[in-house]
Amino acid sequence: MRDAVAINRMESIDQYLAVSGGRIRFRDEGNGGPVVFLHGWTLDLEMWQPQVSALCRKFRIIRFDRRGFGLSSGTPDPTQDVADFRSLLEHLELPQVAVVGMSQGARLAIHVALSMPQCVSALVLDGPPNPMVADGAGDDEALAMDEFRKLVRTQGIQAFRQTWLLHPFTELQSTEIQARELLLQMIARYPGHDLTNPVPSVSHPIDASNLSQLRQPVLVVNGERDTYGRRRAGEELRGALPNALRALIPHAGHLANLDNPEFYNDVLSGFLLRQARIAA
Repeated sequence: MRDAVAINRMESIDQYLAVSGGRIRFRDEGNGGPVVFLHGWTLDLEMWQPQVSALCRKFRIIRFDRRGFGLSSGTPDPTQDVADFRSLLEHLELPQVAVVGMSQGARLAIHVALSMPQCVSALVLDGPPNPMVADGAGDDEALAMDEFRKLVRTQGIQAFRQTWLLHPFTELQSTEIQARELLLQMIARYPGHDLTNPVPSVSHPIDASNLSQLRQPVLVVNGERDTYGRRRAGEELRGALPNALRALIPHAGHLANLDNPEFYNDVLSGFLLRQARIAA
């Protein structure tokens, strides 16, 4: 039976989990220590395909569309994201996992680690915003959400998608056709619910005092061509966390895992195997 499960986990199969107010799409692939991957804004679980393809024989990779993104239903709600994460771990009967979060997903990864530290063995924060600043306010690369909402209201979601593809956060350094097609497909799937509906704010902000409580090993990652604001946020996070390492991905922007997946995968797997002591 164990061999049959291992074989099945090598296949990319969509599964769904009912949660309060929605249904979460997830995939559970590979064998080894469990790692949960959290996608960035306007993206979905497909962004991690270059990592799954390369690492699924070393790790058990769980990835899901956060509520309101990709093929998950419901409206994006940061106040429910940790509960959704907890529900998925309970459903899969996983007492502890490593967590990889990208951009907006990195903020969620920190909230998860603070809310349920016993369940998180290690953190990888990829292109994170400064979590000590609510909703990115004060970040010189903060998303112009008011302008985006106005654009959707006046011209529709397709106009936003075309504009968003010109933003530095979605500018790929790679010329690989597969990476560009993957990004285009994800942006085309983004439903824009958080641009047409109010989004609640998390009631427990992150600050330097609670970041200092995180004792898990942390890897803070940026593409070397990521925006100045996100590289600065990465440096500030590395300084605020008691057990953090720093990595820059060469020839990569904000979407470092797509721009330079081979280097990214080596850095990621090396950290997880050595620092987090995840068994392959």
